[in-house]
Amino acid sequence: MQLAAICCTKHRHGIRQLRNGWADGPAYITQCPIQANQSYLYNITITGQRGTLLWHAHISWLRATLYGPIIILPKRNESYPFPKPHKEFTILFGEWWNGDTEAVISEALQTGGGPNVSDAYTFNGLPGPLYNCSAVNDTYKLKVKPGKTYMLRLINVALNDDLFFSIANHTMTVVEADAVYVKPFRTASLMIAPGQTTNVLIKTKTKPQSTTFLMAVRPYFTGLGTFDNSTAAAILEYRIPSNISTQNITLSALPQLPSLTDTSFASNFNRKFRSLASSRYPANVPRNVDRQLFFTIGLGTNPCQGNQTCQGPTNSTKFAASVNNVSFAMPTTSLLQTHYSGRSNGVYSTDFPSTPLVEFNYTGTPPNNTMVLNGATKVIVLPFNTSVELILQDTSILGAESHPLHLHGYNFFVVGQGFGNFDPSNDPANFNLADPVERNTVAVPPGGWVALRFLADNPGVWFMHCHFEVHLSWGLRMAWIVQDGMLPNQKLLPPPPDLPSC
Repeated sequence: MQLAAICCTKHRHGIRQLRNGWADGPAYITQCPIQANQSYLYNITITGQRGTLLWHAHISWLRATLYGPIIILPKRNESYPFPKPHKEFTILFGEWWNGDTEAVISEALQTGGGPNVSDAYTFNGLPGPLYNCSAVNDTYKLKVKPGKTYMLRLINVALNDDLFFSIANHTMTVVEADAVYVKPFRTASLMIAPGQTTNVLIKTKTKPQSTTFLMAVRPYFTGLGTFDNSTAAAILEYRIPSNISTQNITLSALPQLPSLTDTSFASNFNRKFRSLASSRYPANVPRNVDRQLFFTIGLGTNPCQGNQTCQGPTNSTKFAASVNNVSFAMPTTSLLQTHYSGRSNGVYSTDFPSTPLVEFNYTGTPPNNTMVLNGATKVIVLPFNTSVELILQDTSILGAESHPLHLHGYNFFVVGQGFGNFDPSNDPANFNLADPVERNTVAVPPGGWVALRFLADNPGVWFMHCHFEVHLSWGLRMAWIVQDGMLPNQKLLPPPPDLPSC
């Protein structure tokens, strides 16, 4: 990857990078940024994965425009666990920004307020016909034939928004999530969080009443700040054979989407995902747990500096975000390089709290003190092959909010979810250990919790963070160190010779 004028890194979101965190990409976690006029060769081996993933820049807000799809096809002579579609299309839900996103986040961090929002949503970079600023050819058209089955590979690359999606007068069948096959289910609309991918099948009509049907995407919003509440549209266009009459055929109306704050729909939709859990596609859920962890996630505050007047929750505070009240401080060198060389003193500490430092009613009346712990680069250390159960609990300190949490280097199983405070005495009895969905990014419900399980079998340093870029910038992030195992194939590979330096 060659950079001309800026420093950058590139992350293959969802690729496990087995024993090779050097190719994972998050700046100052697994590598230093690639500087101007320098290059770095990402050496990647994909093992045991197939499906739809994505790549994007992983420093500051550069992923607003630096992104793309990763399509891993089944092995030769292997088929999908569903009838092969007539054709496949990839659709990336993104954003149009008139402003410089680096200036947007820089101003927000300086003033302590919420950032400005995007100017439009897009289908494969095109905003569509509903925006006044959009030209005639700025509309994405998906051209299909009657009576055929198509697969759509859907990817949310928006910076800060969960999104609803629907196609007028068509039903979708969900068959994959985050590059893992799921038990098929039908839906008229879907919700997709930033960093998530969803594959759906659509069966086109044999005798359509219209040649064009609108597809639409708009946000699902649960926070207290401002957001882009617009709707973007694209067109599903039928190629009608000459023997079918097209008299009186017109453009369809917009599809019915859930309301902007429809948490009930989002929650019910996410609960429908189940792994195939078959002999060919097993769900290898850890049954015994070696390490139990409980992380609160949410917003908080930092004090303004000096006599500054801020634009945060009060004029004397700035917005912040944290995990277990620790707002992670990014180091100035690569954690992975530091870990590999054994020179961690002064770079990070291994005392990240396994449970909240202070217990409170997480989804009830917020505590009087909303300040987060700053300036700490704390990590959790796991021995190789540790089976982990992690509870992610949203908090209502500055309002309950959805959080799409992404774990690098791993997939995990979502064995439970609910609203309110997690109950360790009663909720585990309802965990799904038979066919839970396997993902790399999970939408923690607003005012609720999710329970995850995974096996720490990939040595290295791995980032976990909210995929709302503003929350990541405010500190909702942390890192795991997974130690080497005993065997040669259980150890972190040495760094490549062209690894960038800080």
